[in-house]
Amino acid sequence: MCELAGADGITAHLREDRRHIQDADVEALATSVTTYFNLEAACAEPMIATALRIRPQQVTLVPEKREEITTEGGLDLFRKSARVEYAISALKGAGIRTSLFIDPTPQAVERSAKLGADAIELHTGEYANHPGPPRLHALEHAARDGVSAGLAVHAGHGLTVGNVGPVAAIQEIEELNIGHSIVSRAVFVGLVEAVREVRRAMDAARMKSEI
Repeated sequence: MCELAGADGITAHLREDRRHIQDADVEALATSVTTYFNLEAACAEPMIATALRIRPQQVTLVPEKREEITTEGGLDLFRKSARVEYAISALKGAGIRTSLFIDPTPQAVERSAKLGADAIELHTGEYANHPGPPRLHALEHAARDGVSAGLAVHAGHGLTVGNVGPVAAIQEIEELNIGHSIVSRAVFVGLVEAVREVRRAMDAARMKSEI
């Protein structure tokens, strides 16, 4: 339904505690998605083993804390770099595109490139909580830095129809991952219309920025 409504790809987060989705669901998505399947997973050996088994087109490595309600920030690419580097090496060795979920800082972007990632996903949580020029500028600068470093740039977390426009207008960002707001909105208008609403908001902002 999401693909038919205009989604360019499907993202699923297989958490270690399986609170979002189960293994059987991920395996089904890996064979049924006709656009692009992006698996979000922690840098833990069981998660990497699952990714290597189902082979999605892309794996986005994300931090996880069991006590958090949802992901609260980007990966720690410095204190835990060995674990991230292992995951990237294993995934790329299997021909799986790798992306790192990071905070929009110059240091994180630079480190992502050095670790060998193919892409970065900028954490938009701070922007979503406090929309405004300072946090939007941080995303703009990080996106430019990412492209300059040879990385594909994605963004996501806390984005809605109401706040997605300025982020979608950043030309360097080629992918937006939006989940919670679409599912919540779907309770009222249905999944197809919820996807279409976000798609219209994104496309309108993108077209305006290109004029």
